[in-house]
Amino acid sequence: MGHGPVLNEKGKLNIHTETWHLNVDCCPCDVHFNDFVDVMGIRNAAIFHFGTGAHHVVGIAAAEGGRNNSVLAITASIGEHDSYVRLIVEHPEIGRAYKVYFGDIYQLEGRLLPDLDLVTLFHLCEFRTKVQDSYGALTDLELAQVLTDKLIPGGRLLFYTGSFAFDAARSVIARLERKRPIVREPDFKTLRVYRKAGTAATAFP
Repeated sequence: MGHGPVLNEKGKLNIHTETWHLNVDCCPCDVHFNDFVDVMGIRNAAIFHFGTGAHHVVGIAAAEGGRNNSVLAITASIGEHDSYVRLIVEHPEIGRAYKVYFGDIYQLEGRLLPDLDLVTLFHLCEFRTKVQDSYGALTDLELAQVLTDKLIPGGRLLFYTGSFAFDAARSVIARLERKRPIVREPDFKTLRVYRKAGTAATAFP
């Protein structure tokens, strides 16, 4: 799946000028993630989600059906963030479990993150440009390391095999396997799944 125009002006934040609406035929990763949560019986989980879409299906599902999951998500699309504001104004019960902030994920600060049960990196390698070097942004590998470090032992890290940048992401994942204690598990639909080694109480049954 390709993504929309990026506002790539030197010295300015790397943002997106388009919003992404749900198109399961083109990009099913968020729907497949919700299926994964249900099949695995995941409840009471802390989830970090990279890329919300204007549909917000991951955050909405977290608040429904007794799942009691919580989602912290990031978007670099002003339109997607605006749609989140409208969503929680109209449905405040969703806002309790679903938080979205606007920014460049490559500026992620690990010290501000909670411990996590699940991390989605469906769009790894899709948005990193040389322009981000001007403000000291993380690399794709550094980003993956920050989020893996916040996963509790037994937590899962998920990637999207249908991403247009998955060939590049595969190389990052291979390096991540050498640098962090992650173990590959069976793929789920279009998702590549890794578990952080170790044992601890998690949201997984």
